[in-house]
Amino acid sequence: MATIPGAALAATPDDLVALVRGYNPRSNEALIRKAWAFGDRMHDGQLRKSGEPYFTHPVAVARILADQRMDDATIVTALLHDTLEDTKASYAQLEREFGPEIAELVEGVTNLTKMQIRSDETRQAENFRKLFMATSRDLRVTLVKLADRLHNMRTIRSMKSEKQAQKARETMDIYAPLAGRMGMQWMREELEDLSFKVLMPEARQSVIRRFLTLQDETDTVIKKIVEDIREVLRREGIEAEVTGRAKKPYSIWRKLQTKDQAFSRLSDIYGFRIICGAAPDCYRILGVVHQRWRAVPGRFKDYISQPKSNGYRSIHTTVSGRDGKQVEIQVRTQEMHEVAESGVAAHWSYKDGVRSENRFAVDPVRWIAQMTERFEGGEDHDEFLEAVKLEMYQDQVFCFTPKGHVIPLPRGATPIDFAYAIHTRIGHACVGAKVDGVRVPLYSRLKNGQMVEIITAEGQTPQATWIGIAVTGRAKSAIRRALREEDRERFIKLGAELARVAFENVGKKATDKALRTAAKALGLDGEEDLLARLGSAELTAREVVRVLYPDLAQRAGEEVDERKAVVGVAPGQAYRRALCCQPVPGERIVGITHRGQGVVVHAIDCPALVDYEEQPDRWLDLHWQEGNHRPVNTVTLELTISNGPGVLGRICTLIGEQSANISDLQFTDRKPDYYRLLVDVDLRNAEHLHRVMTALDAESSVSSVARHRDPRRATVTPPRG
Repeated sequence: MATIPGAALAATPDDLVALVRGYNPRSNEALIRKAWAFGDRMHDGQLRKSGEPYFTHPVAVARILADQRMDDATIVTALLHDTLEDTKASYAQLEREFGPEIAELVEGVTNLTKMQIRSDETRQAENFRKLFMATSRDLRVTLVKLADRLHNMRTIRSMKSEKQAQKARETMDIYAPLAGRMGMQWMREELEDLSFKVLMPEARQSVIRRFLTLQDETDTVIKKIVEDIREVLRREGIEAEVTGRAKKPYSIWRKLQTKDQAFSRLSDIYGFRIICGAAPDCYRILGVVHQRWRAVPGRFKDYISQPKSNGYRSIHTTVSGRDGKQVEIQVRTQEMHEVAESGVAAHWSYKDGVRSENRFAVDPVRWIAQMTERFEGGEDHDEFLEAVKLEMYQDQVFCFTPKGHVIPLPRGATPIDFAYAIHTRIGHACVGAKVDGVRVPLYSRLKNGQMVEIITAEGQTPQATWIGIAVTGRAKSAIRRALREEDRERFIKLGAELARVAFENVGKKATDKALRTAAKALGLDGEEDLLARLGSAELTAREVVRVLYPDLAQRAGEEVDERKAVVGVAPGQAYRRALCCQPVPGERIVGITHRGQGVVVHAIDCPALVDYEEQPDRWLDLHWQEGNHRPVNTVTLELTISNGPGVLGRICTLIGEQSANISDLQFTDRKPDYYRLLVDVDLRNAEHLHRVMTALDAESSVSSVARHRDPRRATVTPPRG
């Protein structure tokens, strides 16, 4: 196997295997080598924008995940994560070579990559929904995607400047906070700083220049303070590891923006960490530190007794150290430190060949499931995006109920947020609040440790002004939903009457089935949503009728000569529609040449095309002739209908009303309460097919209708041309 340049510390499969076996001696070495060889072969000849072989990227992603001590399946997924999108490899091939687990993981990463997140708010919200759903199915999909984005950001300079800015904005808005929310703070900091470097290069340079002028002093301060802390701990007989560091430029910049302080007075430039053996030692160390140095008021946080929602546990305190410099000190145990460093990756990390279970790691699946459930159904995209960002960026405060229960909230939250955090019903009925026994306005900002009592009243409903008062996504979403539903019942009743009249005008009935079908075709949640929009004038009854029973008149234009219906075949060459997929005008098609038989036309998604993957010389790029096609393209529909008098006759009449002809009909199953049958219908094009299927789906006697495709059927029809 040739060496892959540019993949530091994992330039060969031997290097990667050694890295993985360093934390997991029971690792499946053969599987990793097989994935390396497969990925290298699939990406052969492909180059990155930098000019390096493309496979250096999957190798680097695998290296990032190996540093997090991830399991074999995740490492293999990293090596293969671009094969489905960028090579000729198929899902079936991955499943055959590496098993269903890895094939599903690779497909999951591919689906996330295809999202094409943009700055448009609606698209971002849709992508957030998909990302959360993918994460809830298997966390490792998102871990691979985050590692993929991290390496792409590390090598972003080879992209065009516009692409760099787009990727950096995506990273700053979505991937960096996602990494932080999943507890991977180191990754969040690096993603933020790499994005900062692209989006605000001058601001970053100004921070670095200012920091460099203090570099000598900073190095001296860090060394002296680390030694001071070690000395006081030694005198008390406490064993602990002490480290110090300077924070990244973006972290410093953000602090400068939120605090009105001079650069040299900013305590968060210096960070010190004390890692000890057990939780009681943390509090003992805190006492020793506060005895030695003066604590800065208001800068103490105990995340051990009140962990963050991502499982983070640590004690934070700021003290006045040498020369009056304020420094932040974090105290935690080794077990807490592993969660603080790896976050969700701690669920999959290995030690000495055994999966490491960390009792402090919180399963983010629960948070993601709650998030997606909370915003299911009827939520506007911008509301969802707002709520998600609020959840991700929150800096928590902890308040108490009168019974002593702790309610974590984002900093700046109000009694309204507190009420909705307890229960939506409490939030809706809120009329006032007491904080530490004193009546306060609902717009008051809550602080750590306050006791909050919510005053409710029967009959109270949310007020529109509360949206501006609330801070949490949960509260804002619940308030908006309640305001929308106030007039919903009235709109539904009005919409039902409008629909009844409109359907009667065309000789049809506005049945529940018909309304559900129309709602689905219009992209709505159901018949109630459809009727509510009708009643509120967001939708017209004519639009609803048109989607089920459109005017059958064909658009003006010349009728297509069936001998020339397909463009791309040689003059005089015969072509045949494949019966396995039955393509119709309006669908994407390709041709496969057959010696002595002409060209067989397939739909682009026909499964039978797999048989010709290794014969590219037989493929033809085809498309349908523009214009009005005659109804001669047979499509087989599979129907399940109720067994009742006159049902079959109504189905035939309904197809005829759509100007479609039934050329064959075959029953495949007969039961006392239903029939299954195959119906061959002659159609003009894909639009004609859609109209027929929509009309059948709206019929109450039809329980299901689907297009029937059978790869086992003969692949040719009588030739044309």
